[in-house]
This record gives sequence, structure tokens and C-alpha cells, in this order.
Amino acid sequence: MLGRFLEFSVQTSDIGESLSFYKLLGFRELDSGDVWPHKYAVVSDGTLCIGLHDRDFEAPAVTFVHQELAKEALAMTDHGFEFSYLQLDDDAFNELGFTDHDNHLIAMIEARTFSKPDENADNSICGWWFETTLPVRDTLRAARFWAPLAPEILRVREEPTTHMRFNAAGMSLGLSESIALSGPSLCFRCDDKEAVWIALAKHGFEHHEFPGFEGAFMSIKAPEGTMLFLFDEDFLGELYEVEETDES
Repeated sequence: MLGRFLEFSVQTSDIGESLSFYKLLGFRELDSGDVWPHKYAVVSDGTLCIGLHDRDFEAPAVTFVHQELAKEALAMTDHGFEFSYLQLDDDAFNELGFTDHDNHLIAMIEARTFSKPDENADNSICGWWFETTLPVRDTLRAARFWAPLAPEILRVREEPTTHMRFNAAGMSLGLSESIALSGPSLCFRCDDKEAVWIALAKHGFEHHEFPGFEGAFMSIKAPEGTMLFLFDEDFLGELYEVEETDES
């Protein structure tokens, strides 16, 4: 239904500042197309792509590519989805957006807007990206919304708070009730703390030690407000894998 995960889309009024921030952390800028009328840039660590948009929208958003978007939009309408915006026209770049129960924006577009990243590239100094986490009021209620969109459950933790992780069309999506989250956030397993500390000392990035989310040892705030949480290990790493079931 979703297609394929493309990017974590954020809004910024100063693309240069955000672009510089991510590049100083070891992300690389990708070649982007000219489909958008607004200023746009993309950075990647080889796995995660972050789209920097100089336009007003309900950011951040998790953005997916679906080549048959018009057909899919019709099917979604038949299933009761209500769109925040919908543009389907032969002479326009087709896109749509809708929100989940916690008002997080899910965007779908008809084609890629940047070149594919080099999958063999090294991670940023943040380390290995393992989850995009959405703060939710009720994890089970949120999961009922996401399950039809992302039917593959990767992992579940019941205590101390319920945390569920889904494979959302190629993106590891977490649902969390943690009060430490102020918005959709990016989680990394960091193996080189020294490199992180050197970058923080050299560039003065806004950060907090032990920010209170899932045992993270560091949070770093991007200029546009995106929170990056750094961990010694995946906080669901020791838990069981949920077995896939045959729904046919």
C-alpha cells in the first residue's frame, strides 16, 4: 500500500544551516531533482535519507514512493482513508498526505526526487540508523492504525512501556509512549563516542547527555528541530523476534 520508503522529510527555513549540520556529522548530500518548486536538498548515511524542504507543511513526515499513486489513492479512499492533501493530475507531480491517530504525517509521491544513495557508504558518526520513532498516546491504538499499512511486525516490548516496531515499506518504524519524545525522532546505534564528542566540542551542536529515552546516552538537535538519539545498542536488540504469520 505505501510503496517504498523514500525519506524522512523535514521543514527548514535555512537549508544551508541544516545541510551543514548533517554533513558535519558525516552525512553526504545527494543529487536531487527539480520536481519541487521550493528549495530542496537531501542527505544520507547510505541507508537513511533526510529530505530538507524549504516550504510550510505538517513536518516532519515519513515519505514513500508509489509508482501507481492515482490507482492507490482510489483504493485507499475505498478503505476509508481521509487525505490532508491530494494532488493527482496528468500535468503535475502527484502526491498525497494523510495523518495517523497521533497527527503524524505520512506522505506518498509518484516518483523518486533524488538519486539513490551509495549503499556501501560508511555510516555517519551517529552510527547505524535502526529506527524512526513516533511518539504516540496509546501504542496499541496507534498499532491498529499502522498494521494495515505495515503488516510486518518486527519486534514488541511490553515493559516498562509498550514499544512496537514495524517494517513500514522498508523503514523501521517504532511507536513509543515515552514522555522524552517531543516529535518523530531518529535512533542510531553509535560505536564511536569519541568521534561524537569531538564533533560536539568543535561545532557546538545542541545536545543533552542521557536524555531519558530508552537508555540513549546522547541526543543531538538539528537546526530545524529534528532529534537524533544515540545508543550503545538497539534498545530492542535483546528481545524476541515476532514470527511472521501467513494471512492468506
